[in-house]
Amino acid sequence: MIQQRGNFDWMLKQLADGVPGVEMIVVLSADGLRIARHGGDPDAADRLAAACAGVQSLAGAVAQELPISNGDMNLVLIEIDRGYFYLMSAGANAYLAVLADVTCEPGRMSEMMRDLVVRIGAHLTSPPRRNGQTV
Repeated sequence: MIQQRGNFDWMLKQLADGVPGVEMIVVLSADGLRIARHGGDPDAADRLAAACAGVQSLAGAVAQELPISNGDMNLVLIEIDRGYFYLMSAGANAYLAVLADVTCEPGRMSEMMRDLVVRIGAHLTSPPRRNGQTV
């Protein structure tokens, strides 16, 4: 799990402050459990984390169909009505998700997310689980 969560929270806030239009940021495990969030309410963050598990699985399956790909999902960007959804691989078994409105510039957001992942990637890991227990 994430260590030094207080320090991690300010980094999520820094991402939100660095790009206009951010509504919610969620860090999640590969199995869809919320690790941390900034913005939004906890229930919405939990629902987003659960949905992201399916999105990352789908993206990984699609990536495996490209012969030159290693099958890993790096970044998913979905334009939604009046906004954007971003999902980025952020370490072993961890992902960074962002919901933003239309004022958000997609290129800037993906750049800021990559910078955040590089800076704190070692803290954005979640141990694998089996039957709800850490392995």
